[in-house]
Amino acid sequence: MTTDLWYLALTAGLTAALWIPYIACQVMTNGPLSGENYVNPTPRPVPLWGQRAHRAYLNAVESFAPFAALVIVANLAGKADAMTAFWATSFFWLRLVHAIVYWLAIPFVRTLVFTLGFVAVAGIFWEIVK
Repeated sequence: MTTDLWYLALTAGLTAALWIPYIACQVMTNGPLSGENYVNPTPRPVPLWGQRAHRAYLNAVESFAPFAALVIVANLAGKADAMTAFWATSFFWLRLVHAIVYWLAIPFVRTLVFTLGFVAVAGIFWEIVK
């Protein structure tokens, strides 16, 4: 397995697990779901950190697709190399940091890390098309 695919798998696992803090916040704040929650889909209120955890999860889901597609294309096209490995590794760690700083409400760092994650995706794209 290439480094790119390894970090794609790690990023998929991270993205898949990022719902857990939001649901934990829901249960701690509102208790477990009841039958009424399935009939009335109105979101139950949560503290700000829970809202940020939910947004961090949604943001991770939104940014995962382009990253995953480009890593797969790079591997299928035989373009996976040390640079795509660097960008894929960077993307994983940047996404982990992004989630943490999002939960902690550190606004400027969050924006910087998000932007660097985009740069990592653009780096993989560049390695494919050059």
